[in-house]
Amino acid sequence: MEKLGLGVVGCGNIAMTYMRNAGLFGEVELRGCADLSIEAARLRAGEYGVRAMGVDELLRDPGINLVLNLTVPAAHFDVTMSALTAGKHVFTEKPLGITAAEGRRLVAEAEARGLKLGSAPDTFLGAAGRRARRLVDEGAIGRPVAGTAFMFGRGMEHWHPNPQFYYQPGGGPVLDMGPYYLTTLVNLLGSVSRVTAITGSGQAERLITAEGPFKDTTFPVGTPTTALSLLQFASGALVTFGASWDVFRHSNQPIELHGTQGSLSLPDPDTFGGTVSLSRRGEEWENFESEGELFGAINWPFGDRPTRANYRMLGVADLVRSIRENRSPRASGALALHVLEIMEATLRSGETGEAVRLESGAERPDLLGEAEAASLLASDQKR
Repeated sequence: MEKLGLGVVGCGNIAMTYMRNAGLFGEVELRGCADLSIEAARLRAGEYGVRAMGVDELLRDPGINLVLNLTVPAAHFDVTMSALTAGKHVFTEKPLGITAAEGRRLVAEAEARGLKLGSAPDTFLGAAGRRARRLVDEGAIGRPVAGTAFMFGRGMEHWHPNPQFYYQPGGGPVLDMGPYYLTTLVNLLGSVSRVTAITGSGQAERLITAEGPFKDTTFPVGTPTTALSLLQFASGALVTFGASWDVFRHSNQPIELHGTQGSLSLPDPDTFGGTVSLSRRGEEWENFESEGELFGAINWPFGDRPTRANYRMLGVADLVRSIRENRSPRASGALALHVLEIMEATLRSGETGEAVRLESGAERPDLLGEAEAASLLASDQKR
């Protein structure tokens, strides 16, 4: 079977993970990388043995069938649209676009051209996400009724040398980290139909303490840094979603779901592994570990002391398979668009004080079964 040629646009830090993981999968071949900085492209190309290219050159190359868009969020729309216009399938880092309007244009363009469009996050396809989905589908907690999802922390200025853009419109905890939590919830529960939210900011200014040229300087906050929302799903389930960069310490679980027959606790959705815990009708928690499962073993940061499971590229591999099978990719543009609409609705509700109804939705992706997941691996990676 001939492999599909993959070209990476955007050679920053996240590119290292994708490009390293590309070799795990059997139906895609990394063939080139491009960046506005040719030096950055040459660095990554040298590390992974591929060609350094200009962006236009990569988009014209007939050996590149699929573009992996790893540029900054503000460039996602332009790069993805250019790739689609050039006749390439696309998988983009989150978010799909800066606005839902951008996302809708991209989804429509891909559909009109008969091309596949996918978007991160693909973490829900990891071992923990697959386990949680199986348990929900098997009825382990009965009909989902209520739940909570919390992304709480202190923000970016403690580790990022140039964090100002995270705190301006287009940034903030909802748009930056929300996709991991909301994609997982939609995968488990289906579409959201209504959002009610309250938003605010704990500080008018933030102090940069990370090493770098801006250390010990302050900058103004231009977007909400705390959002508490109530998500009503089309299924009737109600979930509280909180996202904040104003929290020093907390004891909330990342995601919990409660149904008519039990409760389910999920690990951090920004990882592919972790422990999924199930309580059947109030019994003690039964823990399902991911370490021995496919795409759940700890492997990152790369080196001698990895701490978490990171298999970014799994969604790309599934998209490649979807091209061959003429089906929708699981981490699809339509799913990413619905998540973007939920995030927009959260911020709009927080601004207006009114509930926001979502007119569109997204179907739950098909469950990625264990045999199919294993079949995505390259032959030298199979057990």
